[in-house]
Amino acid sequence: MSDLDAEIQDPSDVGSGDAPPIEEKPYKIIFEANKCFGAGKCAEVSDTWEMSIESGMAQPTTYFIGEEDLDHNVRAAEVCPAKKDDGCIHVVDRRTDEEIAPDPHGDGTLSVDW
Repeated sequence: MSDLDAEIQDPSDVGSGDAPPIEEKPYKIIFEANKCFGAGKCAEVSDTWEMSIESGMAQPTTYFIGEEDLDHNVRAAEVCPAKKDDGCIHVVDRRTDEEIAPDPHGDGTLSVDW
């Protein structure tokens, strides 16, 4: 295994140390906070997202969601104008490691810049 292979993580591994069981919350939000510029589009379409008065940036109230919260979080990822219109909100299926939204590559691979 090369050093590069050791650095590559599956999307479901990122920030999952305190994750609820996949059966309860099968989807995960990966948020590139350093790319957020506070447009607030996410908070307009999803109750999961709040605007911080202190920072002027968005933040999720949770990083793990169930089916009942999937649609509005996908919409939040789709309307995010950050990162040259690819968005900085990513919704990932923890069961398959596929990016559901925004999926700019069209193949389910994670579009995070890190």
